[in-house]
Amino acid sequence: EEFHCSDEVATLGLTSFVCGLGLGPLFLAPLSEFYGRRPIYIGSMTFFLIWLIPSAVARNIQTMIIARFFNGVAGSAFLSVAGGTVRDLFARHELQAPMMVYSASPFLGPALGPLVGGFINSFADWRWTFYTLMIWSGVLLVCFIFVVPESFHPVLLREKAIRLRNETGNHRFKAPLEKMTHSVLDSVLMSCTRPLKLLYHEHMVLNLCLFSALLMGILYLFFGAFGVVFVGTHQFQLWQVGLTFLGIFVGMIVAVGLDPIFSRNYERLVRQREAQGGEPGGSEPEFRLPPAIVGSVLVPVGLFFFGWTSYRSVHWIVPIIASGIFGLGEVLLFSGIFTFLVDAYPMYAASALAANSLVRSCFGATFPLFGNQMYEKLGYQWASSLLAFLSIVMMPFPYLFFKYGKRIRANSRHAKS
Repeated sequence: EEFHCSDEVATLGLTSFVCGLGLGPLFLAPLSEFYGRRPIYIGSMTFFLIWLIPSAVARNIQTMIIARFFNGVAGSAFLSVAGGTVRDLFARHELQAPMMVYSASPFLGPALGPLVGGFINSFADWRWTFYTLMIWSGVLLVCFIFVVPESFHPVLLREKAIRLRNETGNHRFKAPLEKMTHSVLDSVLMSCTRPLKLLYHEHMVLNLCLFSALLMGILYLFFGAFGVVFVGTHQFQLWQVGLTFLGIFVGMIVAVGLDPIFSRNYERLVRQREAQGGEPGGSEPEFRLPPAIVGSVLVPVGLFFFGWTSYRSVHWIVPIIASGIFGLGEVLLFSGIFTFLVDAYPMYAASALAANSLVRSCFGATFPLFGNQMYEKLGYQWASSLLAFLSIVMMPFPYLFFKYGKRIRANSRHAKS
């Protein structure tokens, strides 16, 4: 209302932010492999805080859209580089639980954001949305400066080599990173093209990225659709619409809580492989996919359930429970897909996650632009059903890669065979 623009133009702020999230990893990930994780985190959080200021004081929609894009670029480090940090800190057999937390975290934020934003925009000026983000980002920046150490092994070796040269005067101490012949620019350019190569050459990467992108698009589409459904059906106020996202939030928390079950299943598959003659403790990347197989079933179930309970005669808690089933399935799917990509492409894990982030962000940026209109034109029931049918089309892929992934990897130029 203040900027006198349509709903579609206003939604471009979300679209530009998600575009930034998709593009940032292409150069932030390789920079973290030259300068370390810690400088990228501190620099990114600093710029994230700075680019919140134009949004908070914006006098027109153009300022908002541009500032949100650079906000997304800065924030993307915590979606891509953080996956590398998990890989730095945990051995392969320990990856399951931390990757579950890493997978859930970027979705817990979008679930909590509408809840907090609903209260702020109902009872205070909308600019307090950004003031609150600035305060919280400032707290996180202080935490990064004083709490988060460097974790990337090659950078730690370089620091040790420099320290030894200074202490001993012996310049023969050289870390592998110091012996590299290609420049930072070469690495950034290579990193920008490698995710595209993985998407083109690796069918497993492409299909799993498309599946996760569809889910991301649906999640961001819900930002507007929940308002259409719960205001149109149950006459909710803005702060009440924000509370409806608690269903997705609880579903995601439940998914994280199910990790011990999938960890035991992973150990069972490892023992089964040993019994068939495999090396002790050996594993296959496909053993990471059972959570994704379960999630691929829960997602369409949740979407159908949500759509066909969106009647005024049905209590409002029922579609919220349905959204929780969707949130549960979403985190299980992302956890399985992320961990599989990191395990199947160990030499190109950052590029595989960057490819996933790029495709996801394309869908996440686009879906909100037509979500409201789709729900109004098709009706709440059939709009949700259309999304469910799309997820059913993608549903077989996690199972097919679990069953035939090893054979596919044997013919791959990038995957671990």
